Amino acid sequence: MAQDVKIKRALISVTDKTGVVEFAKALQEDYGVEVISTGGTARALVEGGVPVTPIEEFTGFPEMMDGRVKTLHPKVHGGLLARRDSEQHMAEAAEHDIKMIDLVCVNLYEFEKTVAKPDVTFADAIEHIDIGGPSMLRSAAKNNDSVTVVCDPADYEKVLEEMRVHDGSTTLATRRRLAAKVYTTTAAYDTAISLWLNDYLGGQDAAVEGGDAFEPPAEFSLHLTKVQDLRYGENPHQSAAVYQFGEDFAPFGASANPLVGATQIQGKPLSYNNLLDADAAWNAVREFDEPACVILKHQNPCGSAVASDVTKAYDRAFACDPKSAFGGIIAVNREVPYELVEHFADQNKQFVEVLIAPGYTQAALDRLAKRTNLRVLATGGAEGHAKLELRSVDGGMLVQCVDTVDEDPTEFTCPTIRKPTDKEMTDLLFAWRVVKTVKSNAILVAKNEAGIGMGPGQPNRVDSALMACERAEEACERMGISADNLVAASDAFFPFRDNVDVLAEHGVTAIIQPGGSVRDDESIKACDDHGIAMIFTGTRHFRH
Repeated sequence: MAQDVKIKRALISVTDKTGVVEFAKALQEDYGVEVISTGGTARALVEGGVPVTPIEEFTGFPEMMDGRVKTLHPKVHGGLLARRDSEQHMAEAAEHDIKMIDLVCVNLYEFEKTVAKPDVTFADAIEHIDIGGPSMLRSAAKNNDSVTVVCDPADYEKVLEEMRVHDGSTTLATRRRLAAKVYTTTAAYDTAISLWLNDYLGGQDAAVEGGDAFEPPAEFSLHLTKVQDLRYGENPHQSAAVYQFGEDFAPFGASANPLVGATQIQGKPLSYNNLLDADAAWNAVREFDEPACVILKHQNPCGSAVASDVTKAYDRAFACDPKSAFGGIIAVNREVPYELVEHFADQNKQFVEVLIAPGYTQAALDRLAKRTNLRVLATGGAEGHAKLELRSVDGGMLVQCVDTVDEDPTEFTCPTIRKPTDKEMTDLLFAWRVVKTVKSNAILVAKNEAGIGMGPGQPNRVDSALMACERAEEACERMGISADNLVAASDAFFPFRDNVDVLAEHGVTAIIQPGGSVRDDESIKACDDHGIAMIFTGTRHFRH
């Protein structure tokens, strides 16, 4: 097995032409490498002053079928796959006039960018599935004992530097490292195609059957790129890192304005727990179209409100539970003005771990700069949600569609004698958006479109209701408002009437919940006994 292999002949065919002329020129001028090339790459190299051998001259066979067939030829793959240490291989190559290819430089058709276009057609997407490129990469990578394969422009200079040190040769260690990179690249590429095609077919089926627009495929691979190492995980003894989805999975696992990918304007590095909480806060605040603020602590929205602007929304969210807001995450769905920073930093003197928003005014950034440790994230927008979410479990991965069901309040039902007033309905719809972001069993008590009482994650729903009501009463006393005409939202149905009885005792006059319990009649009767209006939505929103 040769350790160092001199490069005498290279085949170059790239979509991303960044640096390729300079790379090919160095190969040809510095080391006398013969350069074979195809189509647009060949034209770019010739225009850059690099002599090339056209692929059709090398194979003796023309490009055909709109370029679909040009490198799928024995003279190409024989030149890549032949074992240099095999007398039989070399004899067969000589018999069929197959010349050895020592370096392949290929990057692939930009399939992911093509299918990301909103107006892409099925036919255009199909034409951007590269066949010859992955085939050459895989052949070269398999024969890494003898062939150097480059699929990333970032490696051009590294290869040239090694050739300078090793008299025009590359080392086995480098060839194997580059081969591994190829298989990572082709795996991600095939995954992107698989996910897109399954999504497309799911969309077609949904258009016919009215079903869900995405059916998780039987198999897929994840391509993840490390963004940074974290100081530690949930606890100091746990190592951790944050990764970003590759382009193959990003259309499914990331929104248009995701947390991972946001610009960190200032502050200490984000911790594992910061990222978990920031993600929950960011997803929660994007439930609203109107200006909204969510203050989140340990995965639960301890303060939430909407208002005519985000500063007013913050003031109302902070008033929900100032004690829990200390050390929390603030998320807003509009640009942050100076006034909002002044309110949390100067008036409330609130310690904040992370502030996340679409953007910031310059005056806000100037004031934030005085809090050097505060992590400030700008996402660039607040649109959309991911399609899929993933959770690891021992031995595998859970994959589900994100809870973004499009609910029409006009289709909600009211089974009780009393119907909600317009004001109660406004508060109920607000509470319904927030409760889906509270850990189940979840109860949220609201008033004036603010989440003033939260009961998260208790083993039984009655305890969650009691907790929410007690916090709501404390909030009303603190805010100087009456603790009556409250509304409550439950993320799942009431299994018994005791939930209604508890809420009624604490001033709740309207309830919103999915319905669907075998004991719904008990809950309806309890509401009628107490004069409470109750709305059934038909959709459960557990968040474990």
